[in-house]
Amino acid sequence: MLRAIQILLNKFLTLLCKLTHRNGSVFPGSITYNINQKILDKIKYPKYVIGVTGSSGKGTTTNLIYHILKQAGMDVIYNDSGSNGIRAITTLILNNCTITGKFKHEVLLLELDERHLHLAFNKKKMTHLVITNITRDQPARNGTLNLVTKSIIEALDGSTTLIINGDDPGLVAHTLNYPGKVILYGIRKTSDSYHKPIVKAVDNAYCPICHKKLIYNYYHYGHIGSYYCPSNDFSNQSLDFEGTNVDLDAKKMKINNTDIFLNNNILYTAYATIASYSLCKTIKVSDEVIKDALNVHQIKSKRAKRYYLDNREIIMLESKNENALSYYQSLKYISNIKNEKTVILGFENVSRRYKYNDISWLWDVDFELLNDELITSIILIGRFKYDVATRLNYANVDLKKIIFVEDLNDLIKIIKEQTVGDIYTMVCFDMTENILKLLKEEENANN
Repeated sequence: MLRAIQILLNKFLTLLCKLTHRNGSVFPGSITYNINQKILDKIKYPKYVIGVTGSSGKGTTTNLIYHILKQAGMDVIYNDSGSNGIRAITTLILNNCTITGKFKHEVLLLELDERHLHLAFNKKKMTHLVITNITRDQPARNGTLNLVTKSIIEALDGSTTLIINGDDPGLVAHTLNYPGKVILYGIRKTSDSYHKPIVKAVDNAYCPICHKKLIYNYYHYGHIGSYYCPSNDFSNQSLDFEGTNVDLDAKKMKINNTDIFLNNNILYTAYATIASYSLCKTIKVSDEVIKDALNVHQIKSKRAKRYYLDNREIIMLESKNENALSYYQSLKYISNIKNEKTVILGFENVSRRYKYNDISWLWDVDFELLNDELITSIILIGRFKYDVATRLNYANVDLKKIIFVEDLNDLIKIIKEQTVGDIYTMVCFDMTENILKLLKEEENANN
């Protein structure tokens, strides 16, 4: 009886949110979950319950998996809003159940916050879990990488098939004794791989068996790359799914010798693509369907979207706050562009989850990559713009290039009057929404 009441209440609150034009992805679940936090254990789940988690890339990976499974003709529900905490998940699941608690679709696909995974299901509910990577992320909330990875693995009992990034040694180390099936994917050397670490801190640098320092054949970013133990105890030389011949300029790669197109020319897109491919092959989606979904009926990337302002291209690189390696990939992308450019940096809130306002992570970001003569202006916006400027000063960035925007409403005018070249925004999600709103207002004013 209580289950039926919670499901009905969740559906009613979601309808109420729609009628009042409010975001209903989280609020209904925040009410129903608090009534009985075991509600999700009482649902009759479908054949496939697929989770996607990790420090970064889980949203892009989830979108690609959904796209492939839909092309395969499967009935899939997923959290396309991007809300991935326990209350948002509760809202989604209960809205797609019958009153008796039976899930109404063939596949439940969930992007999952890595620290909420253990709250979502008991240990036998999830059939497959994709883990994209575990890197330094939200240190005020997550603590160390080992704590995060350990909490994920301890939420499982072996009945869940793991599809994990084999290029992440810390992640692989935590699954060595996992009692269930583990599928490894990874990307072989690319033109952007490097032989010596260029980030300030390489995490998970030691063999989990003999504790000798790992030797890297090359790095992709951070501690992600090709590694082996000098005692031959541990390596990523044997992968189930290999990405090779990665050509980001041409937006293509090979996965197990199959030609695959990429919907963006950034390395994390290649990782999201091979993770999606690996999951779909694991659940027996045919090669023909996967190739058709990725090569013919492509979906647009939700990251690095392109807009225009007076014939100047605006590339919006959403960079995840509190995640230095997310910033690194955006900085690397910008540094590879060989034209005049303007860069926009800044954020209004460090996190949408808490108010700690810890900015120590800025010192892990390789802002030294902004020492580029083709970057003519760096626009700083948001509440923490002077903190970012201090970090840029220590990175020896030319302070004469920096423009402070005190009122965000002046941003478009400043861009037009004081900058040249294409524009690259490297901001977090909430600031992206604000900039898009300003661009829309500018477009309406000109029409």
